[in-house]
Amino acid sequence: MTSSQLPPAFRHPYSFAPAYRKSVAYFSMEFAVDQALKVYSGGLGFLAGSHMKSAFDERQNLIGIGMLWKYGYYDQIRRTDNAMDVQFREKIYGFLQNTGVRFSIDIAGRPVWVEAYYLDPKHFNTVPMFFLTTDVAGNDTEARSITYRLYDADSALKVSQCMVLGLGGAKFLDQINYAPEVYHLNEAHALSAAFHLYQTLGSVEAVRDRMVFTTHTPEEAGNEKHDIGFLQRLGFFGGLPLERVRQIAGVDDSIFNHSLVALRLSRKANGVSKLHGEVSRRMWGSYAGICEITHVTNAQNHGYWADTQLDAARSASDSRTLAARKKAMKKPLFNLVADQVGKLFDPNILTIVWARRFAGYKRPDLLTQDGERFRRLMNNRDYPVQMIWAGKPYPFDEGAVRTFNHLYYLSHLYPRMAVLTGYELALSKALKDGADVWMNTPIVPREASGTSGMTAAMNGAINLSTNDGWICEFAKPNGPDQNAFIVPTPGDADFRNPDAHDREHLYRLLEEDILPMYYDRPEAWRALQLRSMADVNAYFTSARMAREYYERVY
Repeated sequence: MTSSQLPPAFRHPYSFAPAYRKSVAYFSMEFAVDQALKVYSGGLGFLAGSHMKSAFDERQNLIGIGMLWKYGYYDQIRRTDNAMDVQFREKIYGFLQNTGVRFSIDIAGRPVWVEAYYLDPKHFNTVPMFFLTTDVAGNDTEARSITYRLYDADSALKVSQCMVLGLGGAKFLDQINYAPEVYHLNEAHALSAAFHLYQTLGSVEAVRDRMVFTTHTPEEAGNEKHDIGFLQRLGFFGGLPLERVRQIAGVDDSIFNHSLVALRLSRKANGVSKLHGEVSRRMWGSYAGICEITHVTNAQNHGYWADTQLDAARSASDSRTLAARKKAMKKPLFNLVADQVGKLFDPNILTIVWARRFAGYKRPDLLTQDGERFRRLMNNRDYPVQMIWAGKPYPFDEGAVRTFNHLYYLSHLYPRMAVLTGYELALSKALKDGADVWMNTPIVPREASGTSGMTAAMNGAINLSTNDGWICEFAKPNGPDQNAFIVPTPGDADFRNPDAHDREHLYRLLEEDILPMYYDRPEAWRALQLRSMADVNAYFTSARMAREYYERVY
């Protein structure tokens, strides 16, 4: 007998708000809820963590299902020559509680034991959350290693991870006799849950009635695909015969596209910004049998990210207190700069930050590609600039690691340039507190949402960005309501060389608009900060996002 109520030991510490009584289980490969719990890699986790906090704030009937990564993503450190290095170190969490639930799923023809740990809402103000691990007694080293490293490079191991999250997560809910009305897949990692649901509920229609899907990938080529026979041998489909799987998933050939099948087996799906919703509908619209694709623009939890003193100054429209507090907020960041790279930054100097996952399409080194112009920018005595980079490349992406190291070695030439390691929640918060300008440089339209600029804006940083993701809904780059600086979208001719187009406009905005305003017209800069903060808090907080998931998707 299953119930729509969690067992008493795991129930929400509040009565549900009337609009949010429908029960939802939210599956995500990563969650960033606190610096102390290192089970995330980047933006997907930051987004999911904020969702769990705002669902708690809004008293929603939602729980989180994730993975307990023994080594986390990785610890970003330096070798003796200061080149970036990757360290996999065991993480131990005294605040997680073993649920006592133990079960097995079949992976590659053999049983693998899974246990679940519980994160009590009282620790980090989240909804009840459960984290699955195979690093348990009864498993051999190979089975234990499934939950060692987030996004392992080995394809069989990565699919096994997805099976633990999907099949394992769905089976865990069965084990505690909990039957949520909605299974929300945050990305397609947990798709195998759909095949468990099919066997439990008995029909594709019943699965669709329960399942919703959020896609974060704006390029068809970036969505995970595998040979369907490979997945069958691993047990991805929970023991269903392959021909039945083909009928359920609508797959006629050998290629199993995880996102496409998720769209076919869900009642509704969403992109993570208005632009991404449009891109997703174009990308998938020609495929048969997909569900409706709407959008819910990503957001971040205001209570976690926003500085309370700065926010009080914003609420009072007190630009002078805001300026003084913002200057004070630079000190902890600059202490980190001094500690990591031995440079003393000046709180009076405009500080630009580029910080997010290091990936080729995000172009962390875009400004430095014009060496002479970058030299002039960094050596400008009239309008001095301090620049900070931070972010974790995927540990096996050699190109991204080379870019990180190139920037670090380049920084030796400039006393006001720093490249920091350890981009996790704590460093991210310090960078957003201390930044005057938050720079974002993805190739349009390859950024689904890109939420880091939201939390920077909550803390008085001004966005300087290409026109992609969430910023398209936020930015007012011209006129009396200006709240950001935006690189215009390239025309047809410029699409052949977007780097040159975007770099030229970034330099023009810095040299002609941003630096003169900051140094010569400080009152105009403070007014710009107030508008930016007001606009980001009006819509881009995850309280709104959590509400919209219930209204638009659940």
